[in-house]
Amino acid sequence: MLKEIQEQTNRAVKELCELARLKRGDLMVVGCSSSEVAGKRIGTGSQPEIAAAIWEGLYPFLKERGIEVAAQCCEHLNRALILEERVAAAHGWAPVNVVPQPKAGGSFATAAYQGLEHPVAVEHIRAQAGLDIGGTLIGMHLAEVAVPLRLAVTHIGEALVLSARTRPKFIGGSRACYDESLL
Repeated sequence: MLKEIQEQTNRAVKELCELARLKRGDLMVVGCSSSEVAGKRIGTGSQPEIAAAIWEGLYPFLKERGIEVAAQCCEHLNRALILEERVAAAHGWAPVNVVPQPKAGGSFATAAYQGLEHPVAVEHIRAQAGLDIGGTLIGMHLAEVAVPLRLAVTHIGEALVLSARTRPKFIGGSRACYDESLL
């Protein structure tokens, strides 16, 4: 089961990167309820081994391509995010002092904290794409304007998978011309 979860995650991340046209240096926010992946209600059955399989399904792929990842914590940590310290510094995002745990932050954020080289927590980001595994509500961490994407992978384990990319705002009204490559 863990291998299948890892493979589902890997397929979803690959497709999201392609559809969102992510490039080196872009940021993807990932929210994950390991409880939902296991078929339980969000927040009721944290599963560290499932979270680790999901982390392994996405992190090596993103790291190899230079795409940064931010792991969203659960509501008990106010949906703070775990990411590399250098990424937070480059964006001017101030670190907050918290270390996620399976029951306070979530198993996925804990796996990210353990898997990153120099992890820090921050309160707010603006990511170019997002993957929501199990209804964790990542939208608050996406840059404007979020565009929903439908992936071929609709579930990881028992959890529903939702995703989005972002695009620049349209300005200028009906006479304006737009760069088609940014749509």
